[in-house]
Amino acid sequence: MNEPTDEPTKEPTDGRAAPRAGGGRASRRARQRTAAYFDLDKTILATSTTLALGTPMRRSGIISTASLARGVVAQLPYLLVGADEDHTARLMTHLARMSAGVERDRFQEVVREALATAIAPAVYAEALDLIEAHRRAGHDIVVVSASGAEMVEPIAELVGADRAVATRMEVDEQGRFTGRIAHSLLHGAKVDALTADAAAHDISLERSWAYSDSISDQPMLEAVGHPVAVNPDRELRRLAADSGWPVRDFTRPVDLRHPFQPPRPWATTGACHLPRPSGAVVALSVGIVIGVSALVGTAAYLALRPAGTR
Repeated sequence: MNEPTDEPTKEPTDGRAAPRAGGGRASRRARQRTAAYFDLDKTILATSTTLALGTPMRRSGIISTASLARGVVAQLPYLLVGADEDHTARLMTHLARMSAGVERDRFQEVVREALATAIAPAVYAEALDLIEAHRRAGHDIVVVSASGAEMVEPIAELVGADRAVATRMEVDEQGRFTGRIAHSLLHGAKVDALTADAAAHDISLERSWAYSDSISDQPMLEAVGHPVAVNPDRELRRLAADSGWPVRDFTRPVDLRHPFQPPRPWATTGACHLPRPSGAVVALSVGIVIGVSALVGTAAYLALRPAGTR
């Protein structure tokens, strides 16, 4: 398996550079740690976090079928071709409104209960291999996502990350979501969050890695010494080719409910090409499409049938 290294021929280190002469500043840089910052959706997961958790949320009564259907439809552009930050911002606003009045503790409980059935089957095997390679090298593993922290943090724990940085929903004095966003990681805030995390944990961004699928994360990728495009959208794939960044095409979700298999090789290429999806990814996509159709149909039926029959 290819390891995360400064150069393809070198072995990974513990993330600390050898001491050099030249005073205190050089000595401090030598003591700094190295981190690997991972986006979540379509980088660690083969789908969208909110899409994967939608059905468990509906079954628990946290959201309605109609709200879920609207959310799923809103997710389709991102799932299929990627989405810009304005689209993502509208989606996050919609999701925040859907959760208004829900107890934060209850929301987190549903997420944790759904990890095995909704999230574990969608984790990329290649992402797990890469996370493990960084861990062996002594690097901090950090998930950085614009999705809500109540969803992101349990998933980060599931895949073995050290911590997560995510969007924060506003919570009132009774511990219920207000329907508003307290702190968003959109519109450049993701790179600010990464920089703040690096400062808080004495991380050298120059020696660190960042992984993402979206051109909207260009500032985050450019903030580190080792940017990597994973399953990139068209614009990010072009930027990676122009910048000489590595491109990783992940194609194999692995079900974490079953024992881990031996490490699998993962493709490394600087060329611009479309990945050939595996049978698992195709099956997952087909399942999503079928689920979307069923939800939209159900929502339409509920909305259009006569009031007296509801």
